[in-house]
Amino acid sequence: MEGGLHMAIEKHDTTENTLVPVSEKYTLTIKEAASYFNIGTKKMRRLAEDNRGRFAVFSGNRYLIIRPQFEKFISASSEI
Repeated sequence: MEGGLHMAIEKHDTTENTLVPVSEKYTLTIKEAASYFNIGTKKMRRLAEDNRGRFAVFSGNRYLIIRPQFEKFISASSEI
């Protein structure tokens, strides 16, 4: 019985160590990027769809925003 409890505690500890602040993540979900960059989620999704390969990648069934590349995109844009 103790072994099972011990494994659960170890599993919990490793999960806590993998939490990364959004500002340090390399890729962001649409929701994270929208919140971080103060852009609506619908607008963020549209930007991702229109710029796949530039700063957005499709992983499984969702878009991921490559944060450093999106920051460059915003800096170079006068309007989004």
